[in-house]
Amino acid sequence: IKATLDEYVIGQEYAKKVMSVAVYNHYKRVATDTMDEIAIEKSNMLMIGPTGCGKTYLVKTLAKLLDVPLAIADATSLTEAGYIGDDIESVVSKLLAAADNDVEKAEHGIIFIDEIDKIAKKKNTNQRDVSGEAVQQGMLKLLEGADVEVPIGANSKNAMVPLTTVNTRNILFICGGAFPDLENIIKERLNKQASIGFYADLKDKYDDDPHILEKVTVEDLRSFGMIPEFIGRLPIIFTMNGLTEDM
Repeated sequence: IKATLDEYVIGQEYAKKVMSVAVYNHYKRVATDTMDEIAIEKSNMLMIGPTGCGKTYLVKTLAKLLDVPLAIADATSLTEAGYIGDDIESVVSKLLAAADNDVEKAEHGIIFIDEIDKIAKKKNTNQRDVSGEAVQQGMLKLLEGADVEVPIGANSKNAMVPLTTVNTRNILFICGGAFPDLENIIKERLNKQASIGFYADLKDKYDDDPHILEKVTVEDLRSFGMIPEFIGRLPIIFTMNGLTEDM
């Protein structure tokens, strides 16, 4: 898988390796259909990378190579059920449309949710956070595997549209986001031990570090505003580098 990705995508060695292994393990589970004997949770991924480093492109290439239905959704338009905006289930109905309304085929697809950093918790609000934390809460069951009722051939549920049930247990979710200002959170954590003296760590030690994002931990994502349960369902977290002149 990685060799084929190499033909399309420049650089990003680490990200490509991680994705290839995760996708391979995922489809090994799906194809052998030994879901009941082997208890491996599915390898949903979270990709973090600066804007324009090819997150969407990597996923598109992957789906083309695997020949599975792919739905690319945007987390910015998602809201809690009952509010104006896209329901969380609309992500699955996009996948169903991409699979030509074939439920069997859709259940083995990939869903790429872009701009995932836009549904972080809003800091200090007192009104309802319908596009932030509420969306993360609503996606918990979806990421893990649940039976979702989706409308066929439309993107909103109403009385006129027939519904069908899609099980998301074998759908691979890949979430991507640029997470602006995440570097500052990481720097803050790394600079905790700044002290006075000859051997002290300098405050600006990490300022020019181009690979600062690679030091990301789950703790940093939490302070960014993702809820712990949500991060817990994306076991594979990896970062991508911004494009350099050589690339």
